Amino acid sequence: MKRRDFIIKSINAGIFTGAALSFGGYGKIFANTVNSSLPYDLVAVRDGEPDLMLDKALKAMGGIKNFVTKGQTVVVKPNIGWDVPPERAADTNPLLVKRIITHCFTAGAKEVYVFDNTCDKWSSCYKNSGIEKAAKDAGAKVVPANSESYFQNVDIPRGKNLKNAKVHELILSSDVFINVPILKNHGSARITVTMKNLMGIVWDRRYWHRNNLNQCIADFATYRKPDLNIVDAYQVMTKNGPRGTSTADLVKMKYLIVSDDMVAADAAAAKVFGIEPQDAEYIPMANQLGVGQIDLTKLNINRIRV
Repeated sequence: MKRRDFIIKSINAGIFTGAALSFGGYGKIFANTVNSSLPYDLVAVRDGEPDLMLDKALKAMGGIKNFVTKGQTVVVKPNIGWDVPPERAADTNPLLVKRIITHCFTAGAKEVYVFDNTCDKWSSCYKNSGIEKAAKDAGAKVVPANSESYFQNVDIPRGKNLKNAKVHELILSSDVFINVPILKNHGSARITVTMKNLMGIVWDRRYWHRNNLNQCIADFATYRKPDLNIVDAYQVMTKNGPRGTSTADLVKMKYLIVSDDMVAADAAAAKVFGIEPQDAEYIPMANQLGVGQIDLTKLNINRIRV
């Protein structure tokens, strides 16, 4: 398997300078040695368009058929929480969503479903994010999550604060779950990435905010591990998240992170954002609960520059 390592320059760790975000410490995290004879724990791609970066990442992971096989039903869960256009980057990039769905059907998926329990009016979020059209154009079924009737109660035995939750029925019935968050600033959790994106598959999110949001995020991550996490870090909202106020909140970083480990993916995304993984409290909490690996130096990481 061929790969091209890339070097990422660190500039003035952890600060914002005008419209640009400085990437403190990111080079160190992604400078660990790769053993190309082993499966990769995480693939990080940079400097391409979302669809091309996905193609490169999946190829490095051994292809989509390592995750989706013929006749399976797949749930692709982007962030569609906000009624804003794609250029505001509050929601997952629709081009990336479309490409994921295309890969799933190429692998022989029987059905692909897309949904999110949105924050703004669901029909407007679906339409104005561009995700509904992109998903339907690729052949997916875009389904609602705006009624409690779509959700079923599940127990979370390993949770500390969160002992149960109502989860969307498609998460319970589908064969494959692909989690597709967009990396951005979040006022309560510092950043939102893979584990935070799971709030869109549950009904009552207000309970989480009332009962230690970070612990509830970590608790719920013990319930079900997505088969694949694909982090959209093409346009990153560096302030005023999670909805944002304008394109002035954004920095075009042109990154994509892919892993089946939510903790590792969120730790890497934190580094892209310019903070340490420990600075987003739910990441070390989930690590302590055994959800995944926070220490990226222990992982086999493939870095690809398009």
